[in-house]
Amino acid sequence: MKKILITGAFGLVGTDLRKALQKKYSSKAIVALNHKTSGINYGEIVEHGDVRDKNVLSKIIKKHHVTEIYHLAGLLSVSSEKNPSLAWEVNLGGLKNILDLGVMHKIKIFWPSSIAAFGPSTPKDHTPQHTILEPTTMYGVNKVAGELLCQYYFLKHGLDVRSLRYPGLIGYNAPPGDGTTEYSVHIFYGAIRNKNYSIFLKKDARLPMMYIDDAIEGTINLMNAPSKKITIRTSYNFAAVSFTPEELVKEIIKFVPGFTHDYKPDHRQRIADSWPRSIDDREARKDWGWKPKYNLSKMTKVMYEGLKKKLEQSK
Repeated sequence: MKKILITGAFGLVGTDLRKALQKKYSSKAIVALNHKTSGINYGEIVEHGDVRDKNVLSKIIKKHHVTEIYHLAGLLSVSSEKNPSLAWEVNLGGLKNILDLGVMHKIKIFWPSSIAAFGPSTPKDHTPQHTILEPTTMYGVNKVAGELLCQYYFLKHGLDVRSLRYPGLIGYNAPPGDGTTEYSVHIFYGAIRNKNYSIFLKKDARLPMMYIDDAIEGTINLMNAPSKKITIRTSYNFAAVSFTPEELVKEIIKFVPGFTHDYKPDHRQRIADSWPRSIDDREARKDWGWKPKYNLSKMTKVMYEGLKKKLEQSK
């Protein structure tokens, strides 16, 4: 029987991934690793632990006879800049623990990289799969090191580890975090609650983005693709739509006519400036049939309606 461990299971990706995998398999097939935070529980098995503790991870894997791991636990861009040492321990130390246990127990692994792996010297438009990786943030450094570590474990040990370079992700089931692209989630809260939001990036800060449903479907499809189809063992470029805060505002105003906003770029703008404006993901499309379903207008409609309903139900 397939048994799937999800670390970072209550974050933005983990929350929706658990729901999707439970529908595909069953609640009994999912083991959610929870660190400190709590969130929506869909009836799956929940374990508590820190990904830096290999012994705890090993016990959980043995206890539940885990066959696949979606390793999502990690610090995002802003948190990583605030505490680089902790970011290294969690993002790289945690990944190495998972990879070591994957080799030991012959487990298939998914790990998310990010557009943060790119840097100022990377081509900004239609960023190719194979290009310069010189990030200037600790989060980006973690992602580049992690990509190479995953490839090393595949080449050295034959470990079936797969990865995607996530763009900015937008969803409403989990609370937004402090990532640079998460203005695109916070802005919906501001629009619905106050009809106002102060955006921490410039109005023309174009970044690659993706609605969470596309991200989840692409992640599962990658994991289910035949091994012979996987030609990238660092991390696949993964894209859907690129837009600016100004373009997102225009879409939100269609649903919130009185919405007001301003722009107050802060330290996160520097991080955004180091990332691409658009991504070339033809390798993912060719190898395992990746194709997004959500454009900006469709994403805005679903995001607004879903979050509005969620907030009304929580009153």
